[in-house]
Amino acid sequence: MKIAVYSGSFNPLHIGHLAILRYLVKTAGYQRVLLIVSPQSPFKDAASNLSGQARYEAACEALARHPELKGIEASDIELSMEPPHYTIRTLDTLRARNPKDSITLVVGADNLESFPRWRDYKRILKEYGIAVYPRKGYHRGHLKARLMKEDPSYKIELLNAPLVTISSTEIRSADGKDMSKWLM
Repeated sequence: MKIAVYSGSFNPLHIGHLAILRYLVKTAGYQRVLLIVSPQSPFKDAASNLSGQARYEAACEALARHPELKGIEASDIELSMEPPHYTIRTLDTLRARNPKDSITLVVGADNLESFPRWRDYKRILKEYGIAVYPRKGYHRGHLKARLMKEDPSYKIELLNAPLVTISSTEIRSADGKDMSKWLM
């Protein structure tokens, strides 16, 4: 089975996430997508996050509002893992549970730029591979080329997913403005 691992804080889930999820199952050919709610990114400020459990419950509720998204499930796998929460540990745990499946990490172009800072990024790129969706202000082709110069065996796929211009950060910082139309 072809599994996409879409991980993040999802604080909150919004229509941009929905567009990417739809693309993964309807266009990119993933039979299963795991929406993994991360307790705390090592690159983000903890003060801006709701609890991991609250975000996981919100993800379950958001997916329930979209029954057309077959094969997508929210996962709380990282909520029970000991910190630090490195993506490689999550991927290795998923592979141990699904040894016959092909697992690919889904990231935005903004993450591709900082990917060499991730724990065991070379292993991720060689053993799992990444599928990169566009983000405003990031040229994925240049970023991919830079990494491929380092090692041509890296598995990096550039997705032709729709460009999403809203972010969770923008929604959280709306200062009382109604942002409900942007929520998933």
